[in-house]
Amino acid sequence: MPLKHADIWRAIDRLAQKHSFSASGLARRAGLSPTAFNPSKRASKSRKRWPSTESIALILQATGTSLEDFVALAAGEVAPRPTLPLLSHGQAGREGYFDEAGYPAGRGWEEIRFPAVTDPHAFALEIAGKSMEPALREGDRVIIAPSEKPRRGDRVVLRTKKGEVMVKQLARESAQKIELLSLNKDFEVVAVSPRDIEWMYRILWVSQ
Repeated sequence: MPLKHADIWRAIDRLAQKHSFSASGLARRAGLSPTAFNPSKRASKSRKRWPSTESIALILQATGTSLEDFVALAAGEVAPRPTLPLLSHGQAGREGYFDEAGYPAGRGWEEIRFPAVTDPHAFALEIAGKSMEPALREGDRVIIAPSEKPRRGDRVVLRTKKGEVMVKQLARESAQKIELLSLNKDFEVVAVSPRDIEWMYRILWVSQ
């Protein structure tokens, strides 16, 4: 069944409510004008006004919502937000939290609610340190997708075989070494041998 004008605006309102925003707050979160979703923008005396595809894309990105979940909201369905295992930066360097494949395992994990992630091994890590400021700050939570191979320019979380955990940007990767950048210029480039790496995963999302 095609979605109607009222369905789309209803979905925007429900999405805002789901994330504890007003419609104006959701617009600001997405970098839009606070009045973008005001009632006066939804219809005039002569015609109905539809939200732009760009504005919908921005609110989906800002809230980590899939298009499928947005359509479900428009159709009147409220899908539960799944949980992901959460670990602090310091805990990630200790033994007992990951299995031999490098996936979350064992006890001691907390949980956070987060929109659907297709990777069954996805988990969240709370950032510590200042090496990635201003993009990533201490206390931010990053969603990590083990199934997605990092590429040059991606932000990654890496754990060495000695238990050191780093949050960096992948600069260069070869058979001999992996170079990692910090966004904070006070920190130097880090070079690590692939033999010394236990796992390196791509950061999928940042929850600030």
